[in-house]
Amino acid sequence: MRKKKQRFEENKINRNVIQSGKEVFETIKGNWHSEHFKNENDIVLELACGRGEYSTGLGAIYKNKNFVGLDIKGTRIWIGSKKARLEKLDNVAFLRTQIDHLDRFFKPGEFSEIWIINPDPRPKDSDEHRRLTSPKYLKIYKELIKPGGLIHLKTDDSALFEFTLDLLKSRDDVMDLEYTWELYSSKYAPDHHGIKTKYEIQFTEKGHKIKYLKFRFRQT
Repeated sequence: MRKKKQRFEENKINRNVIQSGKEVFETIKGNWHSEHFKNENDIVLELACGRGEYSTGLGAIYKNKNFVGLDIKGTRIWIGSKKARLEKLDNVAFLRTQIDHLDRFFKPGEFSEIWIINPDPRPKDSDEHRRLTSPKYLKIYKELIKPGGLIHLKTDDSALFEFTLDLLKSRDDVMDLEYTWELYSSKYAPDHHGIKTKYEIQFTEKGHKIKYLKFRFRQT
């Protein structure tokens, strides 16, 4: 409990953590480039980022892009925030909020790419609307992402992957859909640069195959 409290206190003062209680939390929408990153580079989101393995991992590789990891768990964000600061990744930030509130923090077209990495599969039928690839969330992404922006999903959960594939294939506003049921034996593996979350490592050790897809929305 003491460690958790300490991490919360550090989040309050770390510039790369944007959360309730900070003035920037209320003013960042539309101002990520000018007020935070101080450049006009594309912004990439990692949703439900946990420890921010993709934000920090890709941020270290692609210095010409900005990365924002979103999660509601402050203790997890602290880990990513610390890594970014130690590695001097000024192009990486973390936003502590619910993904439902994405439109409170980004104006349409302000980010150009989304990574959804090992999200909670929400297996119960009653929780379908809470899946990060449900129609509810796809609507949010489509309204906010830059036209032509890529959306990625990486998961070990076959049911979530199949649910997402079926949904995307049924929509007439989805284009450039590509996917694989075994990421690490596919042509898409190099795109991930060997980055794995804590949970993915646990899943693969149990023999789970990692699935991956990417797509764009057709603007209407």
